[in-house]
Amino acid sequence: MEITTKVFGKITIDDEKIIHFPNGIIGFPELTDFALIHDEEKGTDTIHWLQSLQEPAFAMPVMDPLIVCPDYNPEVDDELLNCIGEIVPEELLVMVTVTVPKDIKKMTVNLKGPMVINAARRKATQVIVEGDEYKVKFPIYDILNQKKEKAGE
Repeated sequence: MEITTKVFGKITIDDEKIIHFPNGIIGFPELTDFALIHDEEKGTDTIHWLQSLQEPAFAMPVMDPLIVCPDYNPEVDDELLNCIGEIVPEELLVMVTVTVPKDIKKMTVNLKGPMVINAARRKATQVIVEGDEYKVKFPIYDILNQKKEKAGE
């Protein structure tokens, strides 16, 4: 499949790279098919893009929450995951959305609404984590800078 995106221009997506969200994503229930894209030009392995295949102008930056919150392990009701098929821990990928405002120092991730992806079946769902343990706006700028400094040592 070939699409013209706002962020990446014209790209080709292999059918086996398409991730289907049967229930869409929060705020956009009509968007159900996405591809997880790595921005090779920027050379970062931290932030990826969840690119909509139905709406080429829609791409969300996402990342592995363990990079900024190593003990991230929200409890999610199994019923919420039924739509993505049988759960095998080794085949699960969890991503959280990244918000990058004009002041990059206020960059955050949403630990309250992770996307759970069944990589084997290429199906995913976005869930809301109950309780107050995880924040919708978890600041990550300082954490990422510290990791970058350690990597440069």
